[in-house]
Amino acid sequence: MLDTAHEVYTPEGVALRLPAAGPVPRALAWGIDFCIRMALLMVCSMAFGLLGSAGMGFYLVCMFMVVWLYPIVCEGMFDGQTPGKRVLHLRVISRNGAPVGWLATCVRNLMRTVDMLPFGYACGLLSGLLDPCGRRLGDLVAGTLVVHVPQHRSSIQLLVDLQVTRPLQPLLPSEQAAVVAFAERAGQLTPERRIELADIASVATGATGAAGVQQLLGISNWLLGKR
Repeated sequence: MLDTAHEVYTPEGVALRLPAAGPVPRALAWGIDFCIRMALLMVCSMAFGLLGSAGMGFYLVCMFMVVWLYPIVCEGMFDGQTPGKRVLHLRVISRNGAPVGWLATCVRNLMRTVDMLPFGYACGLLSGLLDPCGRRLGDLVAGTLVVHVPQHRSSIQLLVDLQVTRPLQPLLPSEQAAVVAFAERAGQLTPERRIELADIASVATGATGAAGVQQLLGISNWLLGKR
């Protein structure tokens, strides 16, 4: 497996590879949303502070809405994305790859009370580290998954004008599938990530670095029967 991914099969038998997000990008997205919520609460406190003691009730209502309804409404209305997730290019989806529904987003966000225990999101972090797809307890209960949103990069035709290269040694079927998968996804990876993955296959390519990437793409051409 080239990257952490959750594979599901559609009723038509088509395999979908969903790039699951780990604890780090999710924590960064949460941090952005936390800053936004604190800013909203600050504005509300200044506005209702002008009403004196009568404004305390309104402020408590706003606090409830900002703390609990903010993620539910954002994920339910904006295709599984809060502002923080949008900045980090993350999205909440159902476990089967379908868009997340209102019930699921309510459950996963209300379960944060358990994920926070005993302090500092310890349960959620432990669950995310142990689960192969980085799901916290709320995701496991709600049947949801946080994935990276595919970026529309400038289309780089990595396989164009590359010569066909034979591997230095026979490849197992699983290794052949990994090489072809690398070629299919190479345009979505950063140059550093492409080099990192290509170096793993240096035994078959006989090269490392950028030359190893070119050799690996050439082997993919050979496996696909391109001439």
